[in-house]
Amino acid sequence: MTSLDNFLFVALPYIAIMVFLVGTIRRYFSAGYGISSLSAQFLEGRVGFWGTVPFHIAILVLFFGHLAIFLFPELILLWNSSPARLIFHEGVAFTFGLVAVVALAGLMIRRWSNPRLRMVTSRMDIVIEVMLLAQFVMGCWIALGYRWGSSWFASDLSPYLWSILALSPKTQAIAAMPLVIKLHVVGAFLIVLIFPFTRLVHLLVAPLHYLWRPYQVVMWYWDKKLIRNPNTAWQQNRPRNN
Repeated sequence: MTSLDNFLFVALPYIAIMVFLVGTIRRYFSAGYGISSLSAQFLEGRVGFWGTVPFHIAILVLFFGHLAIFLFPELILLWNSSPARLIFHEGVAFTFGLVAVVALAGLMIRRWSNPRLRMVTSRMDIVIEVMLLAQFVMGCWIALGYRWGSSWFASDLSPYLWSILALSPKTQAIAAMPLVIKLHVVGAFLIVLIFPFTRLVHLLVAPLHYLWRPYQVVMWYWDKKLIRNPNTAWQQNRPRNN
């Protein structure tokens, strides 16, 4: 273990968790209606549909798949004990990882090629999209180059993550991992770190939050004919929220 490994796999997880908890709670109580995904469907929906829907399905499948391995490593290893089930598991994970890469890349191209969407794009939008794309690419790389990731995740990484929560980090396994796997783990911690400062925070309040919050009144003051012209930007001033 080097000092860099100690920082990345001992200090960074705790920093990320603390910033995530404090930042999310503070933003929830201070941002009000600012906690939103800021949907771009009204600005451009034809191309966005084919990126947004596959992306959300893929990221949910991948998230809950990783969560299941973390929470139930013994069951995952039992499932993977059959070669047929293991190949099926790995194939499904890689397929959705590839879908996430293609869909997110399409959404990023759409965002930069559409002047309306560029007007509502913040620096943090760019940062989180690049980080997510890097995570998906590395995940597919790991799936192809280091086979049966669900099994060694369950046997090596899951105990490491549980040791972090138990306040007794055991980093021997993660320190011996290949570089791309280390980068993938560090990338996950960094996403957790910046999560409260991105539009992803809406995942924690939607859709249940809409059941008890008051109605949102929307008033249209712009020239609708001008706004609906695809050759014009949505507004002249950059929005202040994410």
